[in-house]
Amino acid sequence: MGKVTVAATVVCAAAVCAAAALVVRRRMKSTGRWARAVAILKEMEEKCGTPIGKLRQVADAMTVEMHAGLASEGGSKLKMLISYVDNLPTGDEKGLFYALDLGGTNFRVLRVQLGGREGRVVKQEFEEVSIPPHLMTGSSHELFDYIAAALAKFVATEGEGFHVSPGRQRELGFTFSFPVRQTSIASGDLIKWTKGFSIEDTVGEDVVGELTKAMERIGLDMRVAALVNDTIGTLAGGRYHNKDAIAAVILGTGTNAAYVERAHAIPKWHGLLPKSGEMVINMEWGNFRSSHLPLTEYDEALDTESLNPGEQIFEKIISGMYLGEIVRRVLCRMAEEANFFGDTVPPKLKIPFILRTPHMSAMHHDTSPDLRVVGKKLKDILEVLYPVDTVGEQLVLCWHFISCFEAIFFLTRKKQHEIKNSYL
Repeated sequence: MGKVTVAATVVCAAAVCAAAALVVRRRMKSTGRWARAVAILKEMEEKCGTPIGKLRQVADAMTVEMHAGLASEGGSKLKMLISYVDNLPTGDEKGLFYALDLGGTNFRVLRVQLGGREGRVVKQEFEEVSIPPHLMTGSSHELFDYIAAALAKFVATEGEGFHVSPGRQRELGFTFSFPVRQTSIASGDLIKWTKGFSIEDTVGEDVVGELTKAMERIGLDMRVAALVNDTIGTLAGGRYHNKDAIAAVILGTGTNAAYVERAHAIPKWHGLLPKSGEMVINMEWGNFRSSHLPLTEYDEALDTESLNPGEQIFEKIISGMYLGEIVRRVLCRMAEEANFFGDTVPPKLKIPFILRTPHMSAMHHDTSPDLRVVGKKLKDILEVLYPVDTVGEQLVLCWHFISCFEAIFFLTRKKQHEIKNSYL
């Protein structure tokens, strides 16, 4: 990897700041439950601490795993998958292209007309489709049939401004954001599902083959020209606009990173070296784990009860799939030990994943004087009704808790730059 070292940013899965304690300091003196609530938050803040020294330890641990993953298959927690992408976009591309992006609870279909270096993106359209929860744990046939049907419906709306070259079949770029062992630029076998998916009959199968069969079943004339991970797709998009882009990071439903590696620095690559001398590596860093990561009791409980215990630990403490659930677990403990929502724990607060990350984000961005959004979300989602004399301070505490939880992203982003500068 030479001078290029990817430094990990540890975003703690549960964090709060002292602001929450300041909000309720007055009540602490007279009410034991408020003191207990603040103690829970303070304990979390301490366990989730990410000083620069700790982040450097994590970066060092990840660097070791990167080298091990490049050396041999199965030699590291990081799979360091060879993508077969040895050339990235230049900006000279022309024509009509379709894309399918499957990487979480939603998938996107897109078409774009490229006009070369002068025209760039002439026109583009896209649609986002939600995946019903039962399809995430059903059969491969059902999932890919659903995706193919949505893709066919989208193709049928192709209108003016989009032109397929005469005699050419429509081409599709398939962004598949799960661990895949690629066998060529347009084929790859699923290693395992992540991000809440668990469809056993897809594991070990070529996902391009599964999609192709689904398209054939409904008569959709389209060819999958390339299979890439969403992180590699992000890197390609970055290179299209900036020739100096060499790495990409995803922080969404899941998390991952990809970067451009020198081909001769990949010991497990046994084929001919590509003419470009480079190869894009899909790190699959969501599976990273280290004793230096600040794991809390909430993280450990979530992992134990997950579909894939012991796996994707890094992803579980920083990605959108899990942040709302961690907040729910903390609120649940506050409700049980500090009567945070009254004398009884709201029944819905005990339902796993009922509080999603978008809900948390909406509460964080509530700027209304009476925190109307926070109150509405807690009422609509958890059916929490506040007594008049406590609503103000409880909502403020909730808002600070949610806000501090999200604010940790901005704090560690600053730390990331400091670490990266020390490694490059």
